[in-house]
Amino acid sequence: MDESYDVVVVGGGVAGLAGAVALTRSRRSVLLVDAGDPRNAPASHVHNFLTRDGAPPAEIYAAGREEVERYGGRVETARVTELSRAGERFAVQIGGRAVTARRLLVATGVRDELPQVPGLAERWGIDVLHCPYCHGWEVRDQRIGILATGPAAMHQALLFRQLSRHVTMLAHTAPELSDEQREQLSALGIAVIRGAVTQVEAGDSGLTGVRLADGTRVSLDALIVAPRMTARAELLAPLGLAPAEVTVGGHVIGTQIEADPTGKTSAPGVWVAGNLATIQAQVITSAAAGLTAGAAINADLAVEEAERAVGAHRRQYTRAGSRLPQPGAAGPWPCWSAAARENTTASARRRSFLVRNERSTPSARKPAPSSAR
Repeated sequence: MDESYDVVVVGGGVAGLAGAVALTRSRRSVLLVDAGDPRNAPASHVHNFLTRDGAPPAEIYAAGREEVERYGGRVETARVTELSRAGERFAVQIGGRAVTARRLLVATGVRDELPQVPGLAERWGIDVLHCPYCHGWEVRDQRIGILATGPAAMHQALLFRQLSRHVTMLAHTAPELSDEQREQLSALGIAVIRGAVTQVEAGDSGLTGVRLADGTRVSLDALIVAPRMTARAELLAPLGLAPAEVTVGGHVIGTQIEADPTGKTSAPGVWVAGNLATIQAQVITSAAAGLTAGAAINADLAVEEAERAVGAHRRQYTRAGSRLPQPGAAGPWPCWSAAARENTTASARRRSFLVRNERSTPSARKPAPSSAR
């Protein structure tokens, strides 16, 4: 059986869900396919999401799926294994079956490549963190360590210092700080500890600190890292799309798929949204990007359908050997029937007769000017 949709959405995070809702509310047939491994799965709560602050990620995803289905969309937990072009459509391979789509919205996100320090990955999203807006409030006034691996460390140190007076910079493998940076840290009371971190330590209550190569132990309640964010873009390679590097201060912090502000890529018919298109996007901005992409796809389909309708209409007149009505002619175009033309002509004749008759009646004539006395 041919299973075809207006749009297939690949990825069921907030970007994909928001795009799917926008499309289904515009009465588009939509299939959303999600592999069920969201980037923020380790996190217990989502923050800075208006009206949803503190909600578990799984709760938001479940509510989003319900909304897609409420408007007639289909949501499926599966893994898309291949995307390719099939004539004017796209072929989407899902396990052992293939479906087709007129447009694609890909929102597969990024994967976080963490610093290779023993014990660190096990605490990721719990008390090994990266974003002050996602987790900062929860570690306010605690002992916070910044694991420096690149230029982002200085940025993180300044932002987390706003949340706690107990911030320490762990020099680890980062380039040497400039004199200006050292002065800033000193003025803010942020100590800098030299030496590579070789172990992240934790107990039953959570993270307890880190150990350096020389055996020194630094007590901490939270550790801040800067993972490299790599686009999950393997599916897009057959469509001619490859991730571009994102750099800060000459340091590569990740990759993303380049797109215009609506998420439209250089591959015709393919949109991207969320962290796949903007690696620094947070949950609420990813949702907004999904909505924007969904609206753009709907508009693109509407234009295509209008063009096809005009083509079909012209072919109909060509087969009938008739001359095409011209846009702007009297009466509705293009569906102006012969009966409508006849009625309009008769009405025009009646109006003309009434005007002539009105001009010929005495009451319609202007009185002659009276003579001067």
